[in-house]
Amino acid sequence: MSKTTIWILITLMLLTFIGLISIQARYVKINAEMIEAQFNENVQRSLFQTVSLVEEKEALEYLSQIIGENDTNSRSVSSIGINPQNIEAEKNNIDSFIKSPRVHSKLNTRTGISLSHSHGNSTIEETSKYLQEKFKQNFSRSKSVLDQAVFKWMRDTEDKDISERINFEELDGILERVMENNNVKLPYSYRIVDQEGKIIFQRDKGTKQLGVFNDREAYSQKLFPYDENNKSAYLKVVFSTKQNYIIRSMNLLLPSIALTGFILSIFIFAVVIIFKQKQLNKIKNDFVNNMTHELKTPISTISLASQMLQDNSVGKTPESLRHISNVIRDETKRLSFQVEKVLQMAIFEKDKSSLKPTEIQVNSLISEIIGNFSLKVTNKGGKISSKLNAKYDWVLVDEVHFTNVIFNLMDNALKYSNKPLLLNIDTWNEKDKLMISIEDNGIGIPKEDLKRIFEKFYRVSTGNIHNVKGFGLGLAYVKKIINDHKGSIDVESNLNIGTKFTITIPTIKT
Repeated sequence: MSKTTIWILITLMLLTFIGLISIQARYVKINAEMIEAQFNENVQRSLFQTVSLVEEKEALEYLSQIIGENDTNSRSVSSIGINPQNIEAEKNNIDSFIKSPRVHSKLNTRTGISLSHSHGNSTIEETSKYLQEKFKQNFSRSKSVLDQAVFKWMRDTEDKDISERINFEELDGILERVMENNNVKLPYSYRIVDQEGKIIFQRDKGTKQLGVFNDREAYSQKLFPYDENNKSAYLKVVFSTKQNYIIRSMNLLLPSIALTGFILSIFIFAVVIIFKQKQLNKIKNDFVNNMTHELKTPISTISLASQMLQDNSVGKTPESLRHISNVIRDETKRLSFQVEKVLQMAIFEKDKSSLKPTEIQVNSLISEIIGNFSLKVTNKGGKISSKLNAKYDWVLVDEVHFTNVIFNLMDNALKYSNKPLLLNIDTWNEKDKLMISIEDNGIGIPKEDLKRIFEKFYRVSTGNIHNVKGFGLGLAYVKKIINDHKGSIDVESNLNIGTKFTITIPTIKT
């Protein structure tokens, strides 16, 4: 897959997610606004009903006082009520009323008007007029009582403070009941303030935040809204947990939001994997090109040497034959070594290496490796020193692979040295662990490369040293083998000073 195609797919997926997230964000916002608007409407309705009930209670108190003072009119008021609907009902029922048997005798006695059929319609009309006149008189007396109550109410309340007009305990109970009836069940704080904002009364209903009353978020309703005086007061209510209530009301949206976040995480993970695979593919291509070159060189040399042996024009002296055979032998060893390196790649394709662990003494194994490797070091003017001080050096390892690990680390020290090599190999014990350190005085490893030297195919730039060949598998192989033996390997390095590898392996005898 080309880089352009990958970026096109990523761009399309990114635009899709941006659109999806935008739609969900808008949907969440609209739902939150709807829930908040419904809540605001319930609260405002509750405040208006509370104020109305308080005003109605005061009006009834004044009406009760006037009725008490005008006891003679109380019967009239109680007979027709103070509701205009009662008046209309009385008018509509006149005809049925005058036709009832009870009224017959009563009207004959009081008015001398006969309701017999002999008098005809005129008798009914006169009776109706009489009753309507009486009704008007009663209504007039009732209206007079109401006018007196309203006048007294307006006169007395004009100069009264709000604290004299309202029983705050009763107001508290009314507000609580009305809030519950309108499905407003959040804890709240409320205040009654005057026009200048001075607090007249305040109370907390379960919020415990009365001292941090936020006036900007308060719902406000004027008390006695139809009064025109200079002593206006306002009922203000604050819900400190309103935002939490709105969020809780959108619980059904949380799974959708979580699913979108999960899908977005998968998308990001997929993009990272794609780029890693592309980088790995590039590294593998470089590896194949490098491997082809490394294998082609010894094959060409061996082919040339064999042609020389078959060419009759070339002298077959003992010296030339010895030279050609040495070339073939050296190049064959080189080819075998390269093939072995390539075969090590198969190890990384398996979850676990096919190890054949046996009990061995590491001190003896390292001594044998030093003996075989010392010739290469001394030929280049170097020196190997060792301090094999581990008392408990029995470990359960695959001898072939573990030998390759030690050899690879020593061979790297020799290859990446720009001066006579000083190689120090030490062993010691820490608790039930065997520690092995291999330290050199080579060119060192830059700090930015230390974290990556154990990655497959990764090679550190060697600066001016151009004769170092390899595929970037050596240290990755070392790391995997040590891990498969339930051990660990650490590295310390300084440029132009040297590098130290420390291997930790569990022992089997203590």
